[in-house]
Amino acid sequence: MADRDMAQDTGGQRLSTREAADRLGVKPETVYAYVSRGQLTSRREPGARGSTFDAKEIEALARRAGRREPSASGGELAVRTSITLIDRDHCYFRGVDASELATRYSYEEVVEWLWTGEMHPGIRFTAPQDALTAAHRAVAALPTDSGPMDQLRVAVIAAAAADPLRFDLSEGTVIGTARSLIPTLVDALPTRAPDQHAADALATRLWSRLTSEPADAAALHVLDAALVLLIDHDLAASTFAVRVAASARAHPYAIVSAGFGALDGVLHGAASGLAHRMLLEVLDRGSAAAVVADHLRAGRRVPGLGHRLYPGEDPRARALFRLLEDVPRARPALKAARQVISTTARHAELHANVDLALAVLTVSTGMPAEAGETIFAIARTAGWIAHALEEYAEHPLRMRPSGQYHGPRPPQPLP
Repeated sequence: MADRDMAQDTGGQRLSTREAADRLGVKPETVYAYVSRGQLTSRREPGARGSTFDAKEIEALARRAGRREPSASGGELAVRTSITLIDRDHCYFRGVDASELATRYSYEEVVEWLWTGEMHPGIRFTAPQDALTAAHRAVAALPTDSGPMDQLRVAVIAAAAADPLRFDLSEGTVIGTARSLIPTLVDALPTRAPDQHAADALATRLWSRLTSEPADAAALHVLDAALVLLIDHDLAASTFAVRVAASARAHPYAIVSAGFGALDGVLHGAASGLAHRMLLEVLDRGSAAAVVADHLRAGRRVPGLGHRLYPGEDPRARALFRLLEDVPRARPALKAARQVISTTARHAELHANVDLALAVLTVSTGMPAEAGETIFAIARTAGWIAHALEEYAEHPLRMRPSGQYHGPRPPQPLP
């Protein structure tokens, strides 16, 4: 039934809980959760069983929460977004192929376009001095053996404390905050090589935080492309955590902190480090077959292979492998990665994912194993901001599922 016709039929109509749930696309328990949060009003009719709901109020709530709906598969929560589409082994940002964006534009250019819809060639993000000073002090106070994710987590908290406008969630202010937060995170990391100038591209400044080896144009292009390709990737665990925080109207620094928390999971951001260590072992032993056999014998997945969203090769890996062919020092690691792929293909039809391509970059340029996670975290911060902007425009607290209690039924005796 068309929405216009439905509206004509709902004047004064009362709906049962089941009917209300069906129109909202949720479970009956969720309808009562809406009532408890004051988003719906219920009424018991004399002699009737259960509560009833005003149809117009239900339709209004359905329109407000229109981006939340059960998915077609498995009844999982789906969130409509205009940021990323993954379709037929391609990844698109706002309808544009992400691999083509990564080849043609810098990270900062793509990010600015993603946030504002406008392309500004040559744009550079710079860190405000107050935020950078606070971030440097926070990072310096950490134990000497702290890793880059620890440093990024404290840097974002310190930058937030230095920003009195962090609670302003208007679109312009949030984008301005993001333009300064991302370079603050990069510049707060300790340098491994002579520091770069603040006017340099973000990828150039990040390079000096990841390796002491000199940068060349081809390798820098791969790093910049990796940053672009990792900006967003549908509703990954960290991105969903960000949208939950934004739904509660957390400020941009807090939503990035939420993303960092989820990214720190071994099944999320740490995957590239496992691929890095595997490639080092292949290069050390001179045999991908032996290394792959060890993983299979131990019942472990071979790192850097397979992705649930791509039946074939991860397009981000494909784009980075193509660019890595122009980096002479990457040839040994690239050869090792291809040996891993071909060896594993004898046992299972698994294709390379972006973690394996990142590992080729980090191994061949003298970066540590955790460098891939650092690149991922910096890149994805921009995507998290884009998702936060979408969520700030939605009805607040819509990311609030209802629990299904399975504990002892009350009343229970005091412990």
